[in-house]
Amino acid sequence: KLWTGDGSDGRSITLDGDTDMQPDLVWIKRRDTAYGHSIFDSIRGINKWLSSNETTAELTDPGQGDLASFDSDGFAVTSGGSGDGNVNDNTKTYVAWNWKESATAGFDIVSYTGNGSARTISHSLSAVPKMMIFRNLTNSTAAWSWGVYHVSNTATHSMHLNDTEAKEDTSVPYNDTEPTTSVFSVGTWGGTNYNTDAMIAYCFAPKQGFSSMGSYIGNGNVSGPMIWTGMKPAYFMTKRTDSANSWVIFDNKRDPHNEVVNHLSADSSDANEAGTADSDVDFLSNGVKIREDNNGVNASGGTY
Repeated sequence: KLWTGDGSDGRSITLDGDTDMQPDLVWIKRRDTAYGHSIFDSIRGINKWLSSNETTAELTDPGQGDLASFDSDGFAVTSGGSGDGNVNDNTKTYVAWNWKESATAGFDIVSYTGNGSARTISHSLSAVPKMMIFRNLTNSTAAWSWGVYHVSNTATHSMHLNDTEAKEDTSVPYNDTEPTTSVFSVGTWGGTNYNTDAMIAYCFAPKQGFSSMGSYIGNGNVSGPMIWTGMKPAYFMTKRTDSANSWVIFDNKRDPHNEVVNHLSADSSDANEAGTADSDVDFLSNGVKIREDNNGVNASGGTY
């Protein structure tokens, strides 16, 4: 969803589409200038947010602007004041990506308290999660920031949503144990299981018509790989796993027609970037076609 801020408190942002949806995860990024990401969820509440490009733990600064509510077909935003609003500063432009928590849609939010020992945590997907994003809500230790499990990397590797680094071979985040239809595993890493710290996990399972997780190998050509999703995507995030590159995000609102060139990075506060010499894709009826040959989305032999 796109909107231009008006500086008011309680501003309603109504989602598009034919079916009402009360979101449980609202991820907002200011587009017109360099400004951090703001991630809200219905488990933690409206006035607590996380930033995917930061190592800081959960934030509650009302001077930045918060959500005022999760509504039956969208959400409402407040204003943090002139020049200091991450959700509704007057005349500034924003994008929000929204998810509904349900097994049908393949998305679950899991809140738990770390204990420092390897163990399993229950989820409610009734399917195997193929991507999980973890955040220690209490601790801002940089080395424990934003752990990402992805099925293509397996539980023997982890990545960080807040940085560009390649996947890391490590057993401590997920105890080298793949998730199941009922539980996921955490080890002794502070980002997934530090003793007594509050934790949040965003868990995604592939569901036809809702979401897809996978991998591809770049060919270094402007006619890049075709990534099959079985549906026309509205949102696409990709990350090179064998080299240091950003988490690149495309959507169908900033670019309603192909080529989809405007992109943002989960690990960066940078403003919206247009493609041309950067990153271009096509959103097709059954997937994504890569249309660029750069390292960020399509290096020859690169894994994504």
